[in-house]
Amino acid sequence: MKKLLLFAMMATMLTSCTKQKVLVLYYSQTGTTQTVAEELQKQLGADIECIEPEIAYDADFQATVERGREEMQSGNLPALKPLQANLDEYDVVFIGFPIWFGTYAMPIATLLRENEFEGKTVVPFCTFGSGGLNTSTQALKEALPKADVRQGYGVRQARIQAAPKEIERFLIENGYKPGKVAPLPEYSEQMPVNEEDSMVFEAACSGYQFPLGTPVTVGKRVTGESTDYKFTAKSIGFDGQEGTTTIFVTVPSEEGAKPEFTEVVR
Repeated sequence: MKKLLLFAMMATMLTSCTKQKVLVLYYSQTGTTQTVAEELQKQLGADIECIEPEIAYDADFQATVERGREEMQSGNLPALKPLQANLDEYDVVFIGFPIWFGTYAMPIATLLRENEFEGKTVVPFCTFGSGGLNTSTQALKEALPKADVRQGYGVRQARIQAAPKEIERFLIENGYKPGKVAPLPEYSEQMPVNEEDSMVFEAACSGYQFPLGTPVTVGKRVTGESTDYKFTAKSIGFDGQEGTTTIFVTVPSEEGAKPEFTEVVR
């Protein structure tokens, strides 16, 4: 009975989604977020528009960091060029951005200050070095109390090649696109990390520019395409305090495939 109800709900979502007008709206600093936005637009058949600051950010990474930090701390947000799209015409808006300082990039802060997205379904998507989907989604919910902010999609910049297949699953699972995908299994119970687990963690995370901590426990799941690990790790934050992070690692099933971490949740 529960399965029948679930199928009925999904059918209703898919039917309603096909009648809704969808916009993919994004800011991209380096082109990575643009790649995700264009894949979403292609798979959804949606309209698409890029958010452009009046004064573009410097191509230099450190200059962008310094400007973004100053804008965040001062509240002096960047002015944006007017949107060509009329937001009133859309029911669902996918809002995309790179993660800066653990949340959405500053041009998105300006967008949210100027638009309430009242009554609209808002679906975030983001690109990041290590993580930030959870924190940026929560920030969106707080900034847009009159919108229905849904669970979003995020991908590491280093794994952008995995985006098309992951996006397809995300859209189907959440009723934005018709189709069927096999449900992913749940992770197993967290267990103490053994030597083999530590080797997987090291292979996936040692090349990252910042230390990701020491794995303590791990849960696992095996899918048709990979073996996935959900590590709990102890780490020292930028404030010098010890904390706990969750680090997701995947090992593709292809022979010789290397472990890679997909996201850090702080």
